[in-house]
Amino acid sequence: MGAGSPLPVSFYDRDPREVAVDLLGCILVHDTPEGRASGYIVETEAYRPEDPACHAYKGPTMRNRTIFGAPGLAYVYPSYGTHRLINVVCEAEGVGSAVLIRALRPREGQELMAGRRGRTKDLCTGPGRLTQALGITLDHDGHCLAEPPVSILWEEPPDEEIVSTTRIGISRGTELPWRYLLHGDPDVSVRPRGLADRGLRRSAWRP
Repeated sequence: MGAGSPLPVSFYDRDPREVAVDLLGCILVHDTPEGRASGYIVETEAYRPEDPACHAYKGPTMRNRTIFGAPGLAYVYPSYGTHRLINVVCEAEGVGSAVLIRALRPREGQELMAGRRGRTKDLCTGPGRLTQALGITLDHDGHCLAEPPVSILWEEPPDEEIVSTTRIGISRGTELPWRYLLHGDPDVSVRPRGLADRGLRRSAWRP
């Protein structure tokens, strides 16, 4: 497997904090009859079962059952009744951990994205925006991201510096520095006020 190939399920069978870093620079793709829309992942957040902000914290329910599924599944859920957020399930089945994909740098299908978003700027600068731009819906909940039509493709490590900071948009676990991004990238959802760590590197995982 080389650059441009879908990441295998084994890639996700790890601690989500490692996966969140290794996903930066990889490509989220959705192929539809209207065409392909894709973007480089520039921002992620990790969630683990002992984390009070994680949907798995209080155990499985009908609404969160996908996060307890096999690694590599898309966990898509509604937020504030209007947005759809996409996560990738990590670790072994039954654990309950995931990585939220927070922002993309558009790569392919920008006209298609703009039509879906009704605008030409800020196409993927947030988790709800990127799912709208790529046409990802609740129907994709439980889909294996190692397979089309929604998949994540391997890319070599990005040139930009990888940094960590605290997560946003949550009310609990706000002190945990489990938000990862490409420092200075204009497509991140919110610029960090402070950094927990700098110069992070992808793990030794290779395709």
